[in-house]
Amino acid sequence: MGADAGPKIVVDGAEITRVRCPDVRFLMFGDSSAVEPLLAAHPELQAVSEVRHTDNFVSMEDKPAQAIRKGRDTSMWHAIGAVQNGEADVVVSAGNTGALMAMAKIQLKTMAGVDRPAIAALWPTERGESVVLDVGANVDCDERQLVTFAIMGEAFARAVFGLKRPLVGVLNIGTEELKGNEAVKSAAQILQDADLPIKFYGFVEGDDIGAGTVDVVVTDGFTGNVALKTAEGTARLIAHYLSTAIRRSFFARIGYVLAAGAFNVLRTKMDPRSVNGGVFLGLNGLVVKSHGGTDELGMASAIELAHNMVSHDLVEKIEQDVQHIYGGEETSAPLPRAANDEVSA
Repeated sequence: MGADAGPKIVVDGAEITRVRCPDVRFLMFGDSSAVEPLLAAHPELQAVSEVRHTDNFVSMEDKPAQAIRKGRDTSMWHAIGAVQNGEADVVVSAGNTGALMAMAKIQLKTMAGVDRPAIAALWPTERGESVVLDVGANVDCDERQLVTFAIMGEAFARAVFGLKRPLVGVLNIGTEELKGNEAVKSAAQILQDADLPIKFYGFVEGDDIGAGTVDVVVTDGFTGNVALKTAEGTARLIAHYLSTAIRRSFFARIGYVLAAGAFNVLRTKMDPRSVNGGVFLGLNGLVVKSHGGTDELGMASAIELAHNMVSHDLVEKIEQDVQHIYGGEETSAPLPRAANDEVSA
């Protein structure tokens, strides 16, 4: 209900997913008078869906505290609750990010050993795809939180990309050891020295993200979100430049016709809807956040990402890796050091 375009894009996106992933079933939480007529236009989707009426929903303008006060009467709260009580495997929302994170933390709780959850996003690269986290959940992060993000991102990449030892890098303003703030430098030192199941690359810069230099890019939520929005805006700008150039002359139009296949491939690769969806990592349950302003194709991408996470038992894999490092310790406990203090990479 909280998406910019309302429930229609959610229902239409679910219909696209139903065709692509026939094993998916849907619980839809929201105003039944708005949702059910939309479902009626897709009889096959209607047959694998159940609508649960709620009177209220969280708007994009609601602050997290306001959303929590609305709490148990909202579609967002009930959708997360379905994961908590085992009725659903994963919740997908295109609503208010802050409210979704706050409600998810209250209901699902963070895993033992995890201080703060992070939002991980798939990022198209020259080599395929990488995972970047955090992209918006935590504005400020200390070194321990960044190290935890690295552990969770490594588990994510292992599950989704099928890599035995994903390559992990920490985003910085340079690759030199002296550059960066104290949290970034300390996190890199811990990842280099600690006895972690991680293949640590070192520092990476902004241009390394698109190059696919590493499989996992670790950063704080402020930097990650700015990088994500900048990349999306750059993709739109390039598409605008190409469109303008093609219309500039008769010969340019002829050239476009002759190279239409290549342009279509480029358009597909640059389409942010194909990688829509950020995964909340570090919770005792799966939550996927879709961009609020997406369309049905972007919504389908987010739902299919959720399906992929469930198929790879992502929560269990992250929990195993975190417990391997922290065990049942409090999050303030020191990280284990390598026995010989050598760099492992």
